[in-house]
Amino acid sequence: MIRHSSLTRRAFLAGTGALLAAAALPSLAAARANTIRIGYQKAASTLVLLKAHGTLEKRFAPLGVAVKWTEFPAGPQLLEGLNVGSIDFGYVGEAPPVIAQAAGANFVYTAYEVPTPHAEGILVHRDAPIRSVADLKGKKIAFNKGSDVHWFVVAALQKFGVRYTDIQPVFLPPADARAAFERSAVDAWAIWDPFLEAAKRQTNARLLIDGEGIVSHHQFFLSARPFAQDNADVIAAVIDEVGKEGEWLRDHYPEAARQLAPIQGLDASVIEAGLRHYAHVYRPVDAQVLAEQQRIADAFAQLRIIPGQIVTKDAVLQVAKG
Repeated sequence: MIRHSSLTRRAFLAGTGALLAAAALPSLAAARANTIRIGYQKAASTLVLLKAHGTLEKRFAPLGVAVKWTEFPAGPQLLEGLNVGSIDFGYVGEAPPVIAQAAGANFVYTAYEVPTPHAEGILVHRDAPIRSVADLKGKKIAFNKGSDVHWFVVAALQKFGVRYTDIQPVFLPPADARAAFERSAVDAWAIWDPFLEAAKRQTNARLLIDGEGIVSHHQFFLSARPFAQDNADVIAAVIDEVGKEGEWLRDHYPEAARQLAPIQGLDASVIEAGLRHYAHVYRPVDAQVLAEQQRIADAFAQLRIIPGQIVTKDAVLQVAKG
């Protein structure tokens, strides 16, 4: 179970709200949208619970602001939705924003979840002779292109002296990757929770390595830049409710897992184990986390995963101090 000294919800809201408000247009009341369109993934448990509980709808109803939810299979697809203007706000991992910024997406980092390195890992077959990251040379590794585990694979290879060109990437979304792994069409599979925990329990899988000591595995709340500039109060209210939902979840793991089970299509015990690998603690974006994002961007540029250099701090309205 992950334990963190978390910010209080009031401090978190004050920090994030101040950043948004500082960069907002003068008349927020006049500029407020009548709808906020939120993109989410089934694995993004805090947002899924927020949707299931109807909390935002209740908070925004007196203000005449509707909430529209759109599900995406993974972060890269969600960022594409943000880029083309079909959503205003979403929750993704650390790699998709780098890919999206390199593609010219007009978004801003809004808040982030503190590190959760145990929530992703590389699986191999239980009886495989692969015992270390070095043994992955020449092997087929399945992972979702442009996702957190894409960066995790790159970082793990770098740490253990294996070149990215020494492996055979097989780009597959989670469901297809699991199928390929189960029929031994790939040698390894990099994946995140709750799919990681499910595969460990339900397939002939062995955890080779998780993110501990390799990656932070941050998760980010992102906003379309024009929406964030014009609707700072709406975004701050969403972040407030996200913080409260995270607090509730940390105190109610079994109940949260039971509620998520029919939505995520997994056994509640699997979901609870996966939930405990995440922090559910959120903070305003600061210089340190942007520096970590820059590390991803620089590595991806060097490997030509993105077309050129980017500056991650360009994708903020204002950076938190401290």
